[in-house]
Amino acid sequence: MVSSDGPKSSASATASERAITVSGVHRSFGTAEALRGVDFTAAFGEVTGMVGPNGAGKTTLLLILATLLAPDQGQVRISGLDPMTETTDVRRLLGWVPDVFGFYENLTAREYLAFFGEARRLSRNLAAERATTMLGLVRMEEWADRPVHVLSRGQKQRLAFASALVHEPTVLLLDEPTAGLDPSSRAEFLRLVRMLAEQGTAVIVSSHLLADLEQVADHVVFIDRGVTVGERRLAGPSTARTLRTWRLHSLDDSRLIATLGELGVDVTSSSSRGVDVVLDSDQAAATLIAALVAAAVPVVSCGPVETSLEATYFELTVPE
Repeated sequence: MVSSDGPKSSASATASERAITVSGVHRSFGTAEALRGVDFTAAFGEVTGMVGPNGAGKTTLLLILATLLAPDQGQVRISGLDPMTETTDVRRLLGWVPDVFGFYENLTAREYLAFFGEARRLSRNLAAERATTMLGLVRMEEWADRPVHVLSRGQKQRLAFASALVHEPTVLLLDEPTAGLDPSSRAEFLRLVRMLAEQGTAVIVSSHLLADLEQVADHVVFIDRGVTVGERRLAGPSTARTLRTWRLHSLDDSRLIATLGELGVDVTSSSSRGVDVVLDSDQAAATLIAALVAAAVPVVSCGPVETSLEATYFELTVPE
């Protein structure tokens, strides 16, 4: 939920609770396979980034999450609900900003937001009140009573964002939301997204701007050619200077991952290239290797890896 002071979750959801679960999702358009097996989870109170090249299937997946497409195969749950059979209930939870957003150009910004509030079944008075609140949240009070057609692209983008929040959603889906924004507008948008997550909203952001995701995301899912190819958790600003990602290679990755769990070590990424964990020192890495060897896990190598999202992106995705 969002108030003039920031978002407030309507439930006692914590970051450990799953807002979205996607399991084995497939979707084809004729003979073209857009999704060939996507799996990931997203938590309340976190920003989950979705990264992949053009044509990877990200927008198709977001359309499924937004209840606008049905998967051919697999399971999707949003706050425990099935978007295909419990569509109305799911839509009450969702805020959705597609990559191309339609506008009613002759309405004022205030009228536009009030319209979306009423479309979301808010009373006329409450819709008008929420419109005013949202204009303040996205810092558009000065343009509140100007027609949409005179607004800049960045202002329209902020208006689209506000319209997705007018009914106080607990899950927010954003498809390339900062594309075309100037640096100041991007910084303001990232501030709002981070604020939403900190107040309990689950935010899914699909973006090619990896530097933006490194600033705002807690968790990143990599999708390539319709398949989940990796995931990674990001360290917060206060710990990023001391933590490093280490990659382990084993003859038995299933056993490696299970033993890491027994040792209380979280896996941040798992792919054909190895299993990644975050450690705070070389000594911690040495201690972990000793514990794995003692547990008879067939570890063949362990070493630090580049931690930027860009490096991970190029490592996990296959060029056309």
